Amino acid sequence: MNADPLRDWFDRAGVRVDPRRVLADEMGGGQVLFPARLIPYLDHELLAGLADEARTALVARHAYHYFAFTAHFETRVVNRAAEMLANGRVDAPLRRDVRLDAFKIYCDEAYHALYSFDVVRQLESASRVEALPYDFTPFLNRLDDISSGAMPHRGTLPQLLQVVVFETLVTTLLAELPNDPDVVGLVRETVRDHARDEGRHHVFFSHLFREVWSGLDPAARRETARCLPRLIGHSLRPDLRPARANLAAAGLTPTQVEDVVRDVYPPESVRRTTRDQAVQSVRLFRSCGVLDLPEGLDAFHEEGLL
Repeated sequence: MNADPLRDWFDRAGVRVDPRRVLADEMGGGQVLFPARLIPYLDHELLAGLADEARTALVARHAYHYFAFTAHFETRVVNRAAEMLANGRVDAPLRRDVRLDAFKIYCDEAYHALYSFDVVRQLESASRVEALPYDFTPFLNRLDDISSGAMPHRGTLPQLLQVVVFETLVTTLLAELPNDPDVVGLVRETVRDHARDEGRHHVFFSHLFREVWSGLDPAARRETARCLPRLIGHSLRPDLRPARANLAAAGLTPTQVEDVVRDVYPPESVRRTTRDQAVQSVRLFRSCGVLDLPEGLDAFHEEGLL
């Protein structure tokens, strides 16, 4: 691995230097808990008649889901792989500096989960809007089914690929939300803290993938090439279960909920958004030669990523 992106971790990591972000007296000042433009269904015509209180609750529940997903993903997916790397429990030789950096990432991700949970609790208390129950397990099961199904005999490699994919994606939210003055400071600052750490993680996992890829035999490379685009698609495709639950909690009937989902998440729009947000990951995999394999090129085309 080249220059260590975490070499100054003890001096710059969020868990080492960032203060606890606390909600100021902002709830009555016109600021929102989440940008309306990043909630795809908020402007649907079936929601036009919602009272202000119901609309505010809809936005709050969407924000809660974002932070709940973050807490689950960091602890149940990223840290699952980070622990394997840190303790040398992977099917590849690793240098000691890689293991040390994996321990740092493990600490980072646990802290991201902690403050995501803390944000939800603060927002619930201030807004008096309760979070809906959220079950991350179906998302995780599907992620595991994709990777283990594509390479059932590759040990820990499937779980490493899951994290490489997610940590090299760049979403609109991490890039835009911290600079939105209309969003309450607690949310903006927390997302900014997260984005700063994730920038270093992006470099680490990009380097890690190059190292892992270079050590794979031809059969493992073909399996990896087929698996990666499906992991990208699942990681970026919207999970419609929380959206449906939020719309139902806003008072829409089951039929109206399905009408909104159908209108707001048409397949071509989802594919286009996925393709846009996967650009950096695809660029990484292309530069490593993944798309030079016929299996890789075909699989990335089939997923609509090219």
